[in-house]
Amino acid sequence: MTEEKSEMKDQEPVTEKQPPEPTADTPEKEEEKAAGKKEKKDTVKKEVAKLKEELEAQKDAYLRLLAEYDNYRRRSAKEREDTYADAYADAIKQILPIADNLERALQFADSDKVVEGVRMTYNNFQKALETMGIEEIECKTFDPNFHNAVMHVEDEAYGESEIVEVFEKGYKKKDKVIRYAMVKVAN
Repeated sequence: MTEEKSEMKDQEPVTEKQPPEPTADTPEKEEEKAAGKKEKKDTVKKEVAKLKEELEAQKDAYLRLLAEYDNYRRRSAKEREDTYADAYADAIKQILPIADNLERALQFADSDKVVEGVRMTYNNFQKALETMGIEEIECKTFDPNFHNAVMHVEDEAYGESEIVEVFEKGYKKKDKVIRYAMVKVAN
């Protein structure tokens, strides 16, 4: 216990500390503080404005990139669709001469069995075309979008731009012409 007392003696008595008295600022110091605060506000406002501009620029760049991607996606889908349609048409073009030859064989066949066999083959071929969505082009009035006029005849018995004879049938799939019809046109 004696040690504790001696330690207590060594310690100074605790006194309450008083807060420092406020010093009166001079008007010059107050003006400097106000100017400093104003400068900070101006700096912050400039930084905010700069950041807003950068944000708008980034937003604009993002929207442009998004629009470019959307255009690319649409263009790619259209190209894929067109590529498929072109390949489809090219394949059908290679097969159509077979139908032409079958049709000619039917016109000049003598034997009933041969005629029947060719007719069955031709009918199967026509069904296959129908299944694939291939349609024969109608040949009544000349339309340069679907017909290829290889001959022209002046005859009062026929109307204006009337198709007189079909040399080779035309075919289409939806709006895509696979082969134009080769025709003779009157007047």
